[in-house]
Amino acid sequence: MTSYEIGHLIMSRCPRFYKYRRSRARHYQWQGKREPQRIDIRAGKLVTMSLQIFPILFCLCALVSGRVLDTRETERRMHPLFTAASAGSRLKRAMPMIVFDPLKAEEQYAEYWQGLAHQTLDQQLESKLRLNTQLAKNVMLFLGDGMSIPTLTAGRVYLGGEEKQFSFEQFPYVGLSKTYCANMQVADSACTATAYLGGVKANYGTVGVSAAVQVKDCLAQGQPAHHVASIAAWAQRQGMATGLITTTSVTHASPAGIYAHSANRNWENDAEVIADNGDPSLCPDIAAQLLSNPVGQKLNVILGGGRQNFLPKSVTDVSGAPGRRLDGRNLIEEWKRQHTNSAHYVQTRSELLGLSNHTSRVLGLFAPYHMPYHLDADAKEHPTLEEMVQVAMGILERQSAGRGYFLFVEGGRIDHGHHDTLALRAIDETAEFDKSVRWARTHSSTDDTLIVVTSDHSHTMSLAGYSSRKNDIFGINNGQLAADDLPYATLSYANGPGYNSNYLREGGAVKRKNLRAINMKNKDFMFPSTVPLESETHGGDDVAVFASGPYAQLFTGVFEQHFIPHAMGYASCLSDRNMCVDGGMARRPR
Repeated sequence: MTSYEIGHLIMSRCPRFYKYRRSRARHYQWQGKREPQRIDIRAGKLVTMSLQIFPILFCLCALVSGRVLDTRETERRMHPLFTAASAGSRLKRAMPMIVFDPLKAEEQYAEYWQGLAHQTLDQQLESKLRLNTQLAKNVMLFLGDGMSIPTLTAGRVYLGGEEKQFSFEQFPYVGLSKTYCANMQVADSACTATAYLGGVKANYGTVGVSAAVQVKDCLAQGQPAHHVASIAAWAQRQGMATGLITTTSVTHASPAGIYAHSANRNWENDAEVIADNGDPSLCPDIAAQLLSNPVGQKLNVILGGGRQNFLPKSVTDVSGAPGRRLDGRNLIEEWKRQHTNSAHYVQTRSELLGLSNHTSRVLGLFAPYHMPYHLDADAKEHPTLEEMVQVAMGILERQSAGRGYFLFVEGGRIDHGHHDTLALRAIDETAEFDKSVRWARTHSSTDDTLIVVTSDHSHTMSLAGYSSRKNDIFGINNGQLAADDLPYATLSYANGPGYNSNYLREGGAVKRKNLRAINMKNKDFMFPSTVPLESETHGGDDVAVFASGPYAQLFTGVFEQHFIPHAMGYASCLSDRNMCVDGGMARRPR
């Protein structure tokens, strides 16, 4: 190390010491004297100091500045190693280290891991060396609402182990999507729907409109210049069949991005518009737009929940729940009259699965509002997401007349589980979502069907600690105790309602509950959160995008979320920028 480099190191490590030396030097210059010490740090170098006194100055720097320098002890504190023998006890960092045996005996040997790496290399070479640039006749977009990357990681353990994969994680191409709204760092499901369906960033709380529309701006909503057309509209212009499926209400933020233009995602019925002092005649509610807007009218498949938004208050649905509408309209009956005899309304699983092969359109509403979580669903009444996809693909294939189809599928209750810090429910919903993707991919061709799987935003759940392999992902960390000598959960949230269920007050002090005494496998257990909030917030980190089929290679790298529909549109010759001839049904040679 040169004297110049040593000088810079001292200045960077010890600014207060540097300031002291400079002031002392100026003192002697003012008196016309030479500073006794033969050190000049003002130019960033040490002129005569020998390397022997450098350690003394370095220690003095630490004392003067009051800063803790990087040491081996600091490194051990940040990255504890669990290698010393201990019979499975949970230990604090300062206590002896522990041993976890490999999951399988062969994992002890380098050859095992090298073999897996070579297998992966062969798979990557096979999938990447041949680019699929055929026309994507069919396009399916699967959205796991709130399906953050930690959700996927925890979900693998739920499937059976850290080494497991969701079906879409085996897709050959993966990218990262930046999810922020036009006006917010952390997005909601409305502005993101406008991005990944319409190709335009929008304001928080608005759906299907540009950022020229602020939330609750009824007049701006009504201006056609502010409306953003979705990829479903693009597909319909090309004569393709279209559909949407969700486990939430079909009027919720994500599916609304297919057909609606609203200044407020909560305006799902006219009562909500009126409650915000809006005029439903100027800014129609989302349910009404499903029938009045051209995109909604042309949808071949609409499956999800939300009956109450289509029924007047004077009418109850099959479950006995009253409608929400104040205008007296029964939109379900209006939908039936709007379409032919080959269009069917269904509200139970058996009715859905019993549809005729001659069905041209279907409106299926299986709950008053959101469909129940998979863990709560009545198998006789509520179809699974996979079953809804099976029926939808059959109808769309038959109705496409060879021109292909676009299908949007949302696993919407992943998000709801996270908002309530119900990690078990959120991750189970992710596993159910994966089943629908697996069925769609295995029952379609990668030659002509593009499938994209992504999320709209993340959540604040994290997976932390030093547990052994296959430790119960919904249990406590089995590698160490916290500083309060209590165990902590592997999964926790930065904020949310789990704060109140995991802390108690004793004598004015707030203490954590002992998680050993709590059944964390209960599907209603709220996992610990650091900041108390009524509802856990979304996260602002990027989300993954997985793609398989024609032009799946476009979905690699890190890109803006609104890029997604433009790439899908290019692959299927739906966007203005394409390489197609023959009305969009043939790919022009490159």
